[in-house]
Amino acid sequence: MTIAEEMRTRLQAAFAPSELEVVDDSESHRGHAGFREGGQSHFNIRIRAAAFAGQSRVARHRAVHQALGDIVPRIHALALDIGT
Repeated sequence: MTIAEEMRTRLQAAFAPSELEVVDDSESHRGHAGFREGGQSHFNIRIRAAAFAGQSRVARHRAVHQALGDIVPRIHALALDIGT
């Protein structure tokens, strides 16, 4: 299972999102810090879930990081677009 697939599985389980997009954006960072041949180092996540209603931006980010758990230290960059 790729890191992107692991992320998708964990986020689906944690938030039952109405919208979820996990993009491995590693190739666009070729030659930059943290790039690894074969990708799986830089990710963009767009997620929409009712579970985030009423939460601050910081609380939403913390919730996503908690759901991803041990994946976060294994990657170089993670961009989050979180909404309800």
